[in-house]
Amino acid sequence: MHQWIFHSPEETMAFSEKVAGYLMPDDVLTLSGDLGAGKTIFTKGLARGLDINEIVSSPTFTIVKEYRSGRLPLFHMDVYRISDEEDIGLEDYFEKGGVTVIEWAENIPSWIPDDCLNVEIARIDEHSRNITLSASGKRSESLYGEIVKDECTRD
Repeated sequence: MHQWIFHSPEETMAFSEKVAGYLMPDDVLTLSGDLGAGKTIFTKGLARGLDINEIVSSPTFTIVKEYRSGRLPLFHMDVYRISDEEDIGLEDYFEKGGVTVIEWAENIPSWIPDDCLNVEIARIDEHSRNITLSASGKRSESLYGEIVKDECTRD
């Protein structure tokens, strides 16, 4: 587990844009944090890093938004209103050759793949955020290692 502190939404987006540079088809990221923590801001940076030229917004009421204009498709999910007992086919996205980002993944633990990069975002103050990365599974642990190695050498 590794943590970074960012002092503005722009810094958070710049970090997630760099993370996108390491992503490959079928990578899954879970995003957790309170309402307003910055989960969608993080996803906007990922989209920018994937060269997606569409406006990214929270899929709160649609559950899934698909963005296909970049180097990889981005499947952005918000499962805030979904329970673990509901089967609405979200796992179908995990193998569609894109990057899947799941906001509020803690609401559907049995549907989350074993191999994913976990991103926890905690509000420090109005603009600052503490972002913690952790990984589970071979691919995500490799991804995590690349990100941490690169970001730590920049400090």
